[in-house]
Amino acid sequence: MIDDSYLDISDHDSFKSGVPHKTFERLRNEEPIFWTKEKNGRGFWSILRHGDILKVNQNYKVFSSERGIRIEDQTEEEYIARRTFQETDPPAHRNIRSLLNPAFSKQKMDEYENLVRKLASDIINQAIQNTKFEAVDKIAKKLPMMMLGRILGVPEDDLDWLVQKGDALIGNSDPDFSELIIDKEDSEKYRLMPFRSPAGADLFNYAEKIINGSVDITKEGILFQMLNNIKTSEGQPVMSNLEFKNFFCLLVAAGNDTTRYSIAMAVYQLSQNKKLFDYLKNSENYSRAADEFIRVASPTMYFRRTATCDFELQEKRIREGDKVVLWFVSGNYDKTVFNNPFNVDIDRYPNPHLSFGKGGVHFCLGTWLARMELKIILEELCKKIKSLKKLSEPTWTRSNFICGVKSLDVEIQK
Repeated sequence: MIDDSYLDISDHDSFKSGVPHKTFERLRNEEPIFWTKEKNGRGFWSILRHGDILKVNQNYKVFSSERGIRIEDQTEEEYIARRTFQETDPPAHRNIRSLLNPAFSKQKMDEYENLVRKLASDIINQAIQNTKFEAVDKIAKKLPMMMLGRILGVPEDDLDWLVQKGDALIGNSDPDFSELIIDKEDSEKYRLMPFRSPAGADLFNYAEKIINGSVDITKEGILFQMLNNIKTSEGQPVMSNLEFKNFFCLLVAAGNDTTRYSIAMAVYQLSQNKKLFDYLKNSENYSRAADEFIRVASPTMYFRRTATCDFELQEKRIREGDKVVLWFVSGNYDKTVFNNPFNVDIDRYPNPHLSFGKGGVHFCLGTWLARMELKIILEELCKKIKSLKKLSEPTWTRSNFICGVKSLDVEIQK
C-alpha cells in the first residue's frame, strides 16, 4: 500500500509495506494529538510527538495501563484473564517489577556476554557459508531465539515451537504468522487468551506443564526462579498460576520478536547503504549503532493507555475513559528531537529514543539484553564479511502494533 500521507493508522493494512512514515510526519506537523476513528471500535487519541509521548507516559495516574495496552477494547473479564504486570499501575506494578528487576539487570545480562558472542559468531559463520541467503531466518531470528531459551530455561528442542507460537501470538494480524486473523475472523472463542489468539491457548497449556513439572526447565532460568525463588515479603509466589501463564506468553513473544526486528532492520539498512556498512566497519562504534538501529526499527510501535479523568493536553480535551495511544514509532522520528531523523546516524548521541518505553514505569525489562544482542551481532557480522548487499526489497509484518522486516534476501562477500 502506497503511503500518500493519509493512510489509516488504525488499519493493519496500512503497515503492510512498512511504517507509513509520511502519514505520521504529516500528523506530527498538522495534528500531533489526533482523534483517530476505528472501523470496529470507539476511536482513540493518537499522541505523535516525542515530548507529548513522554509527558503522557510519565503520568500513570491519569493515563493508566489497567485497561489494556493495545488498541483493542476489552471487557473486565477479558482484561483480568489476560493481564500481565504490563497492564498494571503502581503500586502493584512497582511491587512485582522490583522482584523481577534483578533477573534482568545490566549486571545480570553482562554475565551472558560471552555466551551471546559465541552464539552470534556461530550464527554468522553458518549463514555466510553461502554468499546469498535470507537474512531474517539465517541471522536475525536465531540469536534472540537461542537467548530466549537460555533466559527462560526451557528445553532447546522446544524453542522452534515456542518461537512459532510467539510469532502467531504477537503477529495475530498477519496471515503469514497466525491461523486466525484478528481483524478478519471471529476470535470470540479465544477472547480470554493472550492477544485473543489460539496460540495463546497453546502457550497457556505449555506453561501449565511447566507449573506441574512436566517440562524440564533449568534451575538457572527465570521461570524456575519465578516459581521457586522469587517471593513476596510474605513468602508468597510473586504471581498466581494465571499471572505466570500470561507472563510466560509475554516473555516468549516480547523476548524474541522485538529484538529480531531490530536486528533485521540493522541488516536491511546496512545492505542498502554500502557507505553506512563501510563506515560502521571502520568506526567500530557498535554501541551507538545498536541504539540507532533500535530507534529506526521502533519494533513496538505503540502502547495504549486509558484516561482516568478528564485532562487537557495541547488544547485537546481528553475525556475520562478515552483510549490514548502513544505512537513511539512517530516520536522516534520527531525532527525537533532527532536531527535528520530519516537518516541512519550510527554516531547519534544523545539518542533519547522511545523504543523501550523511555520515561515511564513500564520501561522494558529486556533493554540491556536487546542492546547487547544487537551490538554483538553487528560486531560479528562486520568482522566476518567485506560487503553486504540486498537482493530484493524486504517484506513487512501486517500489523500496526509490531512492525518489522519479515524477510530479506542478501548477498555477502567474505
